Amino acid sequence: MDRLQHLLISLYLLILFINLTKTTAQSPAPAPAPPGPTNVIKILKKAGHFKTFIRLLKSTQLDSNLNSQLGNTNNGLTIFAPSDTAFSVLKTGTLRSLTDQEKLELMQFHIVPMFISSSQFETVSSPLKTHAGSGARFQLNVTASGNSLNISTGLTNTTISDTVYMDTNLAIYQVDKVLLPLDIFTPKPAPAPAPELKAEPESPDDAVSKKDISSGVSFAMLRDTVLFIAATVAAISFSL
Repeated sequence: MDRLQHLLISLYLLILFINLTKTTAQSPAPAPAPPGPTNVIKILKKAGHFKTFIRLLKSTQLDSNLNSQLGNTNNGLTIFAPSDTAFSVLKTGTLRSLTDQEKLELMQFHIVPMFISSSQFETVSSPLKTHAGSGARFQLNVTASGNSLNISTGLTNTTISDTVYMDTNLAIYQVDKVLLPLDIFTPKPAPAPAPELKAEPESPDDAVSKKDISSGVSFAMLRDTVLFIAATVAAISFSL
């Protein structure tokens, strides 16, 4: 009897094990969680030594703007991120002297509204258009020289020292100098002075007319003076 019970229990456990094995084999593996949206600030924080750049992105409200662009554009973004050391070598008070609009423009000058991989810099045309704008006062030139990528703004000359992050839509490169645009850090051209109005030369007729008027006024004054003296003398004579 004990042997029969032991056999039944073993058979029951064997059937249970087979059923559990089938259930486990048939159950699909849980799908991996979809990756969250790309967050520029998180990437920079993880990389370290970008505290000043992060602070400026937040104070100008560009942080949320960048994340939104990455989710709504197929062109991607390229960001040149100055390290904390890069900001520390700026002249004392440089950032404090900027208006809020100038700080925004400075940060936008470090952002290119298209994805550029390191190999594409050899063929991309310069100057690059940035979020700050384009033109002579917003020059951002990147040229490949051997294994180096040189950046020039007209005021700043530096190189890309490291690739902080790269996927198919976003590239973040470390630069060891703050990229200074001409538009902020050089005097703007003074407006052209208004043309000076020159008096027209006096015609001979005008000169004669003025002379006649002057002579007429002098004669009238002399006449009035003589009449006044005559009247005064007559009045005195009458009273005597």
